[in-house]
Amino acid sequence: MRVFSIARLVVMIGFCGFVLWSLSTGPAQAQSSSSVRPPNAAATTAATPTDGTVPGQVTGNRSDADLWRGINHGTVGKVTIPDQKSALMINRYGEDWRLLRMDNLILWGGVLMGISLLGVLGFAIVYGKFKLHGPRTGRVIPRFSQAERWVHWFVACLFILLGLTGLVILFGRFLLKPIFGAEGLGAIANASLQAHNLLGPIFIVALAFMLVIFLKDNVFQKGDFVWALKGGFFSKHHPPSWKYNLGEKSWYWLLAFAGGGLALSGVFLIFPTLLDDVQGMQLSQIAHAVAAVVLIAASIGHIYLGIWGVEGALDSMTLGYVDETWGLEHHRWWAEQEIKKEHVVEGAPDAVLAAKKAESA
Repeated sequence: MRVFSIARLVVMIGFCGFVLWSLSTGPAQAQSSSSVRPPNAAATTAATPTDGTVPGQVTGNRSDADLWRGINHGTVGKVTIPDQKSALMINRYGEDWRLLRMDNLILWGGVLMGISLLGVLGFAIVYGKFKLHGPRTGRVIPRFSQAERWVHWFVACLFILLGLTGLVILFGRFLLKPIFGAEGLGAIANASLQAHNLLGPIFIVALAFMLVIFLKDNVFQKGDFVWALKGGFFSKHHPPSWKYNLGEKSWYWLLAFAGGGLALSGVFLIFPTLLDDVQGMQLSQIAHAVAAVVLIAASIGHIYLGIWGVEGALDSMTLGYVDETWGLEHHRWWAEQEIKKEHVVEGAPDAVLAAKKAESA
């Protein structure tokens, strides 16, 4: 009986020793077998306690707060698995992108478009409509060919549709959700996204075609800055200019560069596999939104002047010709060239025929 008790006591002592040994060696084995390593700055080394500090400089010389603060700010550790991206525990760029997208971009984008709307409204109140100073002569000058007018209105319609759907995607949560609710916003936003992705590639092709067609007369040339130095739109009498004044040429090149950025970033958003990482997608989305907001803000002035602000301007893009008086008042140098070339005709029907002859020539 005594032998059995002694044996049981030996077994219990052995078991307790095993447990204590497991507790002392388990964390070291788990750390050595784990695929995740601390960041380089927090690498541990075997050492003996010195002056009361804990070996490894992780929880001793460097506190847990410092360690996790570094991880939270995107400190990269080490992994032994093939996916090296797993060494980044917290992607700080994602949070930075979210703050930029949801706070700064929406705020300043709304401010920019608001300034554009108020500027156009103030301009209309102060200056009103630019009317012709002289009477119409009845003689007209062909200004835009049928192909130029068609491609212009096609791009304009696509731009408006893409602008509206893009604004829903960007501002819908703040403007539409209080009106239609979460479910209504979800349906509208989903439809807007599908239409945006469908019309986007068509817009890219049409925009490129339009830029090529209108390039010839939008190259900067001698005399363009005279128009600006003499006051441009703000002068009592319009300064002379070529077929397009400096303001119109500036709109063309803004459309070329911002539209190019809009198109390139849009391609990356529709085809994300073209980019290697998430940061490229985030940058593309920010660039796409910024370019879109800038173009929409600038287009407000273009639409105002083209449709209502300048008498006779709409005729050039709907009928293809302008009255001789309009040409001499708004684009004198161009009109005088056309008159010397005997491109001026007596009436609207003749202007249509002259435009068709010019296209076929």
